Amino acid sequence: MALQRKIEQKRAEVAILGLGYVGLPLAVEFAKAGFPVAGIEVDRSRVAMLRRGKSYVQDVPSAELEPLIRGRRLLVTGDCGILERADAIIICVPTPLRKTKDPDLSYIMSAVEEISARMGREQLIVLESTTYPGTCDELILPFLERGGGRVGRDFFLAFSPERVDPGNALHSTRNITKIIGGVTARCTALACLLYGQVVERVHPVSSTRVAEMAKLLENTFRSVNIAMVNEMALICKRMGIDVWEVIEAAATKPFGFMPFYPGPGLGGHCLPIDPVYLSWKARVHDFEARLIEVAAEINARMPEHVCGVIIESLNRRGLCLKGAKIMVLGAAYKRNVGDTRESPALEIMRVLARNGARVSYSDPYVRTLELDGRRFVSTRLSPRVLRRQHCAVIITDHSCFDYDSIVRHAALVVDTRNATRAVAKGIRKRKVVTL
Repeated sequence: MALQRKIEQKRAEVAILGLGYVGLPLAVEFAKAGFPVAGIEVDRSRVAMLRRGKSYVQDVPSAELEPLIRGRRLLVTGDCGILERADAIIICVPTPLRKTKDPDLSYIMSAVEEISARMGREQLIVLESTTYPGTCDELILPFLERGGGRVGRDFFLAFSPERVDPGNALHSTRNITKIIGGVTARCTALACLLYGQVVERVHPVSSTRVAEMAKLLENTFRSVNIAMVNEMALICKRMGIDVWEVIEAAATKPFGFMPFYPGPGLGGHCLPIDPVYLSWKARVHDFEARLIEVAAEINARMPEHVCGVIIESLNRRGLCLKGAKIMVLGAAYKRNVGDTRESPALEIMRVLARNGARVSYSDPYVRTLELDGRRFVSTRLSPRVLRRQHCAVIITDHSCFDYDSIVRHAALVVDTRNATRAVAKGIRKRKVVTL
C-alpha cells in the first residue's frame, strides 16, 4: 500500500488542524522525526508568530520551533487548501460545551467539512480532540463517506485521544503512550504505524468508541476523586479537623489508597468538561450518571465555598468584604502554566468584585485578564504590596511564589492549596486559613 510505504519512509505529508497546546507539540514532533508537516491555524496572530519562529505554547520552546520553521520542515498556514496533498490529517481543535452543557462539536465538524471537500485519494484521518463515544462512527464517518469512498479502503479513520499535561517536564507528547482505535483494523494499524514514528509507545484498542471512552474515563476518574476529597475537606472543616493532615496520614497506606487533594475548583479544558460529555452521552442511552453529575456539582461549588471562607475570615477580624482589598495569587488553572481556561480563580475574582471587594491578582504566567468587561493587570508581589492587602488568597500554587514572604507580610492568607505548609507553624497558625 502506497500510504503505508510513505509512512514507513517518512515521506507521508502530515497536516495538523489546530495548533494549540495539543497540535503544536505534535506538529513539532512529526517535523523533528523528518516528516513534511503543515500546521493549519485559523488565528492569524498565531500564524504570524509561528512563522517568525515564536512559540505561544509553554511546552514548545521557541528555540526548538524556530529551526523547524526556518528549514521549512514545518509549514504554518491558515489555508485549508493544503489538505489536498496531505497523506495524514490530524484534528486537534477545541471541543467546548455550549451554555446548555451540551457538547459543541462545531469545530470538529468544520474541520471534517474542510477535509471532505478535498478528499480524493488514500488519506489517514485521526481525531485527537476529546469527545463522547460514538463521535467517529456516528458523525464523522457518515460525513466522509458522502463522497462515495469506503473506510478501510479509500480512506482511514481513527481516534487517538490527546493526553497532554501542560507544564509537565517529565511527561511529554513523545513519551506519553498513545491510545489508538480505528474504525477498521486497517485504520488502527495505519494510525499506529504513523504515531509509532514519533512516540515511544502506542496502545491499540478494538474500536474508536473504546479509545473515546478511555479518555473520558481517565479524566472522570480524577474529577470524581477530587470531588470526594473536596467534600471531605468540607466535612473536616465543620468538624475542626485538618484535612491535609488526614490525607497525609491516609497516604501512608501502601495499598488501596491514592491521595487526591482538595482545591478551589477544577480548571483547564479537560476535567471540568470531559465528565459532562460522558454524562450527556449516558442520558442519550437512557442512563443517569448520578455519581459523575454529583461530582461535577461538588467541584463547581468550590469557588463559592472559597468566597465564603474569605468572607468568614474577614468577619472574624472585624472586616466586611465590601471595600476590602483582596489579592488573588495565581489566575491560571494549575501550577506553573499560563492557561486560564475554566480557572476557578476567575469565578472567585468575579464573585468578590461583584460584592464590592477591591480585587487584584498576581500571576507571573498571566499578565492580563478580562473579566466582565474589566481589564486586570497582574501585580508584582512585594512585601509592600502584600502589607496593603486585607487578604491574600492562594488559588494557584506556582512554585515561584515566595510563600514565607506571603505569610509574613500579608495580614490574612486564605490558602486553598496548602502551599504554605512549610512556613513556620507559629506564624502560619496566626495568619493562615485553609479549606
